[in-house]
Amino acid sequence: MAVIDLGMGQLVYLAQASFAMVLGGLIGWERDRSGKPAGLRTHMLVAGSASLLVSLSHIGIGVFEAQLGRQIAGGDPIRVIQTIITGFSVVGAGTIIGAQRHVLGLTTAASILFVATVGICVGMGQVLLATGATAVGLVVLHLLGAFEHRYWRNDDDPPTDP
Repeated sequence: MAVIDLGMGQLVYLAQASFAMVLGGLIGWERDRSGKPAGLRTHMLVAGSASLLVSLSHIGIGVFEAQLGRQIAGGDPIRVIQTIITGFSVVGAGTIIGAQRHVLGLTTAASILFVATVGICVGMGQVLLATGATAVGLVVLHLLGAFEHRYWRNDDDPPTDP
């Protein structure tokens, strides 16, 4: 017996994923403007996917409980979050390049993990937290990156990933 929700539940999850994608897109836009390998679309998809995966975990628990006719004791959201973080860490690792004793792409890898976390927040209904974290993330990436390059770097320093 399948449980199909054609009502508001799916629309809420879709709205959450869309909002997560907007927030991820803000970070991705900054990365794109900086000429980094993972930009707008990648960050949007990571944030949206993370939000959807959290939503699907809630749906999955509901489906299993309906089929079994009882509450599931093993519905652990921490395991879902662990899996999401692990998966998107692998995606982020793909943006890291090592060349001549320098590491490039580390900040972009961190931003991919960051937008996955933003997506998890939105998927768990923590929209204010996700929005505030995105704003702080933009400050770190854009303003602190510019500050770092202007005041802390000289021509002898290895290249960085602003």
